[in-house]
Amino acid sequence: MTTGFKAGFVGLIGLPNSGKSTLMNFLIDEKVAIVTPRPQTTRRRVHGILNEEASQIVFVDAPGLVTAKPGLFDFLAKEAQEVMAESDALIAVLSLDLKSAEEAESIISMVSKSGKPWMAVINKIDLEALSHRSLILRNMLQDHKVPILSVSCLHRDKFQKEDREELITEIKKLIPESPAPLYDPELYTTESLRDLACEIVREKCFLNLKDEVPYSMAIRTIEFKEDADPIPRITLEIIVSKDNHKGIVIGKGGQLLKKIGQEARVEIEKLMGTKIFLGLKVSTREDWFQNKRIMKELGYYHES
Repeated sequence: MTTGFKAGFVGLIGLPNSGKSTLMNFLIDEKVAIVTPRPQTTRRRVHGILNEEASQIVFVDAPGLVTAKPGLFDFLAKEAQEVMAESDALIAVLSLDLKSAEEAESIISMVSKSGKPWMAVINKIDLEALSHRSLILRNMLQDHKVPILSVSCLHRDKFQKEDREELITEIKKLIPESPAPLYDPELYTTESLRDLACEIVREKCFLNLKDEVPYSMAIRTIEFKEDADPIPRITLEIIVSKDNHKGIVIGKGGQLLKKIGQEARVEIEKLMGTKIFLGLKVSTREDWFQNKRIMKELGYYHES
């Protein structure tokens, strides 16, 4: 017996900095995944939920596909592979600024070999100097006979409502029928406020820091008291892997840490709908990304 209702997990698969997080945020019309110009901003899978009357699409933003190495990169590689294995359907996100045709081929081949229903999204079509690559990507995809749509999520004037609706329509064709929604239809993400607050702070660190510091940095919750008087009280720890990075994050006279905190507080207040106290502290855990115990504590660890 068919219900007419459809629901499923749709994994967004692509290389680092291909625009997967921006695409997901636009599709659900909420900010769930943090976005920066730097590769490897997304470290663990993030769920964004699009609810409609006859469907529920659970988008899964996977870390950009990387070569497995010990430590954090091994975690990222396994996260992306698990998203592919556990999704009902996949979207191959191919950006015009890929370094080579071989990179595009690797994504297309991986998604195709998964055996899952899939489609391709050619992203960043606002990069006019690279516009000729759109036709190249379409030719590469031609033999796979899958839906192909081109989008620019950053420039809303170029990514109109009709384009978004067309994309959602194609995605709904890929997911299975379901007797009921997979999650409460009132939710737009499965992320907790604690997790979202940590990710917002990490985003602001990525945007304000240079060089290698953001890649060897993690955020964890020390205190999260929503019922504190007179306003909610949140204290987060920024963990760096080297002592000299600590001073970089804090900045001269504490100004950089203050700027990171101010920018994060504004966004967290918008998320929670109330004024908050946000405290940030910076600590060093030498090469934490090579320590299984610390990785597990921070949520960056797979048992297998």
